[in-house]
Amino acid sequence: MVTIALTVAVVFGTRPEAIKLAPVYEELRSREALQPLLMATGQHREMLEQVCQVFGMEPDVSLDIMRHDQTLGEVVSRAFTGLEAALQESRPDALLVQGDTATTFAGALTGFFGQIRVGHVEAGLRSGNRHSPFPEEVFRRMVGVAADVHFAATERAKQNLLREGVDPSVIFVTGNTVIDALLATLDRKPSLEGTEFEWLDDLDGRVLLVTAHRRENLGVPLTRICNGIARLVERFEDLHVVFPMHLNPKVRTAVTELLGGLDRVRLCEPADYVTFVGLMNRSDLILTDSGGIQEEAPALGVPVLVARDTTERPEGIDAGVVRLVGTDSDAIFEAGEELLSNPSAYARMAGGGSPYGDGHASERICDALEYVLELRDAPPEEFRYQPQQ
Repeated sequence: MVTIALTVAVVFGTRPEAIKLAPVYEELRSREALQPLLMATGQHREMLEQVCQVFGMEPDVSLDIMRHDQTLGEVVSRAFTGLEAALQESRPDALLVQGDTATTFAGALTGFFGQIRVGHVEAGLRSGNRHSPFPEEVFRRMVGVAADVHFAATERAKQNLLREGVDPSVIFVTGNTVIDALLATLDRKPSLEGTEFEWLDDLDGRVLLVTAHRRENLGVPLTRICNGIARLVERFEDLHVVFPMHLNPKVRTAVTELLGGLDRVRLCEPADYVTFVGLMNRSDLILTDSGGIQEEAPALGVPVLVARDTTERPEGIDAGVVRLVGTDSDAIFEAGEELLSNPSAYARMAGGGSPYGDGHASERICDALEYVLELRDAPPEEFRYQPQQ
């Protein structure tokens, strides 16, 4: 008997989406009953191509919606129009979107309008403030309304969805696929040799890795972040800062003006994902406003200071492996100084493990997808965080 595989459209447009959906795509490819169809909007053009090369993903549909200085409305509009045409042609049996971007929202809404079953990977994250992170918090909530199936990374995310009235039978706690991608990349033994960061292998000192890019942090908040970094460099003579700068010109201009002339501060281009995993692994401390790094770094045993006023990922704070410091320069300096001066405080943060996943999220997502598509009889076992002893 010949079984016809069901087609699952996998929609993504940004670097983080590509990283987090790459292991899902690989798992879909391994299933006899499921066939992935990759749809890339190109919301992040250069950075998206970089990740696709790393993970060997060749989009079946490429929309190339990126335009210079476009508005959020224009991004959503171009993504929606392109995806609508692609979905009308391909008519997949299901559609997966990930996270909280304009592409994610456009993909979910297009799938809903086309009466295609929509699955939301990393569902249920909530900060409680619809303006922070902006616009991601609202995108994520609206995707939650349009989605048919919700793949929550944690139990807390599931509870958020239940409070919003989502049917518990369509919520699955899977862990976060970024841990799948991270562990698979670590298996490749990422090295800094041959990169612009190979000097770190011979460095007799500590490394603070910094990333900052969020819209709400542009302007005064970013200035405060940089001031806190400068004070830490002045306080610790063995501390070296590595700051891969986002492509946003507003970020680059501010960071270069405030930190570019400091000794032991290296401003650089964004690293490819494999190299960035090597950078995180080499770092002693990370300061970031990124959501994904909040999830990845604890799995590497690296303490994380989050330069945001809110987070939709409170599990790391509860586990003691992440600290929310905001954008106040005093708070950033004081938190960094404590961790770099107090070995006991550092060890407590570094040793808690990851509350976000165990490397098997993609398997659970595909098992759950087969379950809701009536291709298997039982749902997968849910992910549960086990703190390290």
